[in-house]
Amino acid sequence: MSETISKKSLLKIVLVVAVLGAGFFGYRYWKSMQSSLPDGIASGNGRIEAKLVDSAAKESLRVKEILVDEGDLVEPGQVLVRLDTVTLDAQMAEAEAKVASARERVAIADAGIARSRSQIKLARIEVERNRKLVEERAGSQREYDFSRTRLETTMAELKEEEARLQSAKQEVIAAQDAVLVIKTRIDDATLKSPVRGRVLYRLAEVGEVVAPGGKVLTLVDLGDIYMEIFLPSEQATKAKIGAEARITVDSAPGRAAAGYVSFVSPEAQFTPKQVETKSEREKLMFRVKLKVPEELVISHIQQVKTGIRGVGYVKLDESAVWPAWLQNLAGSADKKPDARP
Repeated sequence: MSETISKKSLLKIVLVVAVLGAGFFGYRYWKSMQSSLPDGIASGNGRIEAKLVDSAAKESLRVKEILVDEGDLVEPGQVLVRLDTVTLDAQMAEAEAKVASARERVAIADAGIARSRSQIKLARIEVERNRKLVEERAGSQREYDFSRTRLETTMAELKEEEARLQSAKQEVIAAQDAVLVIKTRIDDATLKSPVRGRVLYRLAEVGEVVAPGGKVLTLVDLGDIYMEIFLPSEQATKAKIGAEARITVDSAPGRAAAGYVSFVSPEAQFTPKQVETKSEREKLMFRVKLKVPEELVISHIQQVKTGIRGVGYVKLDESAVWPAWLQNLAGSADKKPDARP
């Protein structure tokens, strides 16, 4: 009796295992069919990446104020860091004083020229009058010679004043150039964001002196979001610049982002270590860059994170149709946006 019961129990266990096994393998087969790619579409593992931009000092100055912190979103032209410009401000005051002094010399030279021209006009009248008196024998030759000498001397003084004026004008230009240089240095001491991005690293603190070229902040450029995948030569040769692409990330299953191929490497290389399987890393592959349109990034800028792993898909044949699970696009409820630039 007990033997019969144990056989029945064993049969039930076998049936349960068989059902579970069939369900498991059936589910795996269904998932594989869901994620299978039609002909003309290639895929590769990758991660979301972006260009990094450094906010750095052009010369050695002390950090006066840092207006952002790690993780903050910043806009183009936004002030990020102010460096101490006390020394530069003193140099600016000195340079502006030199400009004022040079302009004063220009004014003095202008007055000297006006005076010399008036004296020359008067001297010419005297020369002409003395010449007539000598011709009429009513004046002395000595007075005539003296008036001529005075005219020549005044004309020479005019040339000196004109030379002095040109020199003063050049000094004004040089002093103004020095002011512009110092003003540029002061402006450069205010570090502004060149991109729309996110602060990745804060590399200095208030009170620190940074060296020329010293980095204060590192930004992630959210205007240049992309994923790099690696394809074998037979697929990479068919990938065209501007071809449609899709990007999925592990953290958002069932959603895809439209993109396009912005770069295909002309040289083969070994795939990097972040590629999951060793067999793929041992192959020579071609690097393909899939870029996300900037307008899509901006509309989801709070959700964009770099370093997230996912999969990139590329249309190798324009007539290929995206599978249904790659048509559920982020940022588009009913229509497929044109991902090309």
